[in-house]
Amino acid sequence: MNKYFVEFIGTFIFLGVILTVVRQKFVSWATALSIGMALSVVILWGGSISGGHYNPAVSVMFYLNKQLSQNDLMYYVAAQILGGVVALQFAKTL
Repeated sequence: MNKYFVEFIGTFIFLGVILTVVRQKFVSWATALSIGMALSVVILWGGSISGGHYNPAVSVMFYLNKQLSQNDLMYYVAAQILGGVVALQFAKTL
């Protein structure tokens, strides 16, 4: 599986869960647990393929630490932003 596609899908799922649970009027420990579980699942699913960044700030940190090339950084950030935009559009339909 393509590492950029993994970043897109992982970001979509992670942010989709955040957007869905935060919309609820009642926020509790279950909200935090849901978000933490979503992040854990996408990292376990795609971490070995893409590194499981799912956040442009994480990708920039890896770039600055010379663990990610400039080319990969651009594609990772683009995939993450696109995943976030698609997650927002999906959440609006619910």
